[in-house]
Amino acid sequence: MAQPTGEPVEDYDYESLPPNFSLLQNMAAGAFAGIAEHTVMYPIDAIKTRMQIINPTPSAVYNGVLQGTYRIATGEGFLSLWRGMSSVIVGAGPAHAVYFATYEAVKHVMGGNQAGVHHPLAAATSGAAATIASDALMNPFDVIKQRMQIQNSSKMYKSMTDCAKYVYRNEGLSAFYVSYPTTLSMTVPFTALQFLAYESISTAMNPTKSYDPVTHCLAGAVAGGFAAALTTPMDVIKTMLQTRGSATDAELRTVNGFAAGCRLLYRREGVRGFFKGVKPRVVTTMPSTAICWSAYEASKAYFIRQNDSL
Repeated sequence: MAQPTGEPVEDYDYESLPPNFSLLQNMAAGAFAGIAEHTVMYPIDAIKTRMQIINPTPSAVYNGVLQGTYRIATGEGFLSLWRGMSSVIVGAGPAHAVYFATYEAVKHVMGGNQAGVHHPLAAATSGAAATIASDALMNPFDVIKQRMQIQNSSKMYKSMTDCAKYVYRNEGLSAFYVSYPTTLSMTVPFTALQFLAYESISTAMNPTKSYDPVTHCLAGAVAGGFAAALTTPMDVIKTMLQTRGSATDAELRTVNGFAAGCRLLYRREGVRGFFKGVKPRVVTTMPSTAICWSAYEASKAYFIRQNDSL
């Protein structure tokens, strides 16, 4: 690393955010990671959403990822698997920029950036704080995405903006945030578990915390799959709340929160209902979190190298 003449030489660890990785660069890396994560696995996420719908029409019942993909592609067109992705692209960039900026800032304040030392509490707390901030920005875009993922949505919404106008006009601003508390009940433990597992696995595989693509990819995949499986029940309720406005079921349309959603789901489908879509959720999350962490760490390493060369 180049240093001005006469100044002491300092070796900055890769994991230490300041001073060789600025907030703006961190947000850019996070935005890139978020878009990469959500777009690559989007079709499977669409199938997961449909599998979690309560009382679907017979033509919208899917028994697995492959069968769901085939039926949607042949019945509605191959591009239907990507319907609503524009909402994710628009929202994921800013949301993940906030997500990783918050994560790095909180982890640094809690001392989680010290080389060679594992800080599980700092990792879990940083992840929880990051998701609270990012979900506040992402929740409306997620509502639009899920509305556009359900069957026959093309007959109701022509585009992302058309869907947003329709929801606002018919259900009000609250429709974009009715699922926010439920979303947090899922994403806060999901992120805390994911970051805790990621930091633990990556530290065990790479004690020096140097940039290692294989470590970041494998640790991200395992951590994401583990957290996704455990938080599936909250994801099912979130889907219920975000798609209730499109339901023809009068009782379903009046569900107004997490507790009410749990009671309705348990009464109609029992305990099994809380794990609807768990397989596509895990299948989606493992590679998407691997992509997300790999993209983020690669961007982070790139910016640090660029800054160190100055």
